Amino acid sequence: MNAKPEIFRGPAAAAAALLLSAVGLYFGTGIHPIWWVTWLAPIPVLLIAAHNSRLIVFLVAFFSWAIGGLNSWHAMRYAIGIPAIVCAEILVFPALAFALITLLFRRLVRRGALLQAALAFPWAWVTVEYLTSLISPHGTYGNLAYSQMDCLPILQFASITGIWGISDCLWSFCATAAVLIAGSGSKGQKRALAIGMSTYLGLVFGLGYWRVRATPANGASVTVGLVASDLPQNIFAETPADEVALLRQYSEQAQSLASRGAQVVVIPEKTGILPDASLRDVDAMFEAVAARSNVQIIVGVVHPTANDGKWNEARMYSPPGVVEAIYEKHHMLPLYESSFTIGTARTVLREPSGVWGIQICKDMDFQKLSRQYGGDGVGLLLVPAWDFTEDGWLHGRMAILRGVEDGYSIARAPKQGIMAVTDDRGRVIAEQVTNSAPFATLLATVPVRHDATFYGRLGDWFAWVCVAGFVFVLFSAFTSGGERQSPARYS
Repeated sequence: MNAKPEIFRGPAAAAAALLLSAVGLYFGTGIHPIWWVTWLAPIPVLLIAAHNSRLIVFLVAFFSWAIGGLNSWHAMRYAIGIPAIVCAEILVFPALAFALITLLFRRLVRRGALLQAALAFPWAWVTVEYLTSLISPHGTYGNLAYSQMDCLPILQFASITGIWGISDCLWSFCATAAVLIAGSGSKGQKRALAIGMSTYLGLVFGLGYWRVRATPANGASVTVGLVASDLPQNIFAETPADEVALLRQYSEQAQSLASRGAQVVVIPEKTGILPDASLRDVDAMFEAVAARSNVQIIVGVVHPTANDGKWNEARMYSPPGVVEAIYEKHHMLPLYESSFTIGTARTVLREPSGVWGIQICKDMDFQKLSRQYGGDGVGLLLVPAWDFTEDGWLHGRMAILRGVEDGYSIARAPKQGIMAVTDDRGRVIAEQVTNSAPFATLLATVPVRHDATFYGRLGDWFAWVCVAGFVFVLFSAFTSGGERQSPARYS
């Protein structure tokens, strides 16, 4: 072994592991993660896994994740308004998964199955993340991959594997490091594992650097204007008259952006609640601006109707003064949007600069719809949105990763968040916090380019590889076969 087992055994080692991993997870995950910390956070727990009892390992792993997860408690409880019991569940279930997966890692290391241990830890985690994304009303929210949004090279791996490959890289590194430091095995085993993992991560980062540098030269582009206001009276207008007045102010902002060169302007989600009677006046207002300023305007509104429910819409006004398209949101925020009718259609627009698409806010927490837009050949996705201030950075970055996965630029205009224009590599072309002015604006030129990706073609293939690998390793871990180490070496 590379280190004496005594270093990793006993209450002192367990307490140190708990403290170090909890701190690492607190700063390496959540709504404001430090990307490089995530690569180190689980290692202390994994180092003590093989040298302590199942109960101690379970408790250390569980509480390190639960304590680290408190980084999002204030945002969930007070900014978003999630009930305390639900917040507790959001902490407990990932902590339980992390603890059980760590016990699997412990079992494999104690058997001397070092390669299986190094692979099982990330495969099991990706399996949990993927299956959760299929059933959760929040889609991929909370996925480990979003901790890496400030590390541009590794984001490129998502163009091949989706976000699942990023999670796999993170936990593969952690598990391998722990095995090499504290696992019992031959020098040959460890050398092979170190070479294999170094090659894997080297290829991932090498691909990332190459893909960023090999971005196709810009062809067609469009100048996008984003505008949002976080003034209290503009977040929740009190009367129909106030809502129409607010939308008039937004139309003036759109006209101003057009005079500065904007060809399309995006206004946030739910800017007003507009029944049919008010909607006619608002349509006429924006149609006039679109015609007068030769600009396309996308406005997010709530549209209650007498016959077919209440819609969360993005309405697009185009010269010569018409409603060119209406997109209806697909994915609703539980509790807040339970009364809305769910949209089912995509909006694809073939413009002189290229193919555009429209989504609204939470739609981009889900990969399938974004991948379908990639299949449509979209080169620019326009997104009205509404964040919760504290989660503005994270929620905006989640949307950016959809563009990397599926090969298009994104212009996202939230209120109570960060307006951003990004390309298909995940580079931020321009951004602006929405509370920076009574009406914060952003003007940027963005490429309208669809770069077809492997992930866009094959979808969640990598996630299923991880699921299959996890099932295989889980089966082998609880059979009598396989190499075993003497229990005395871990007693």
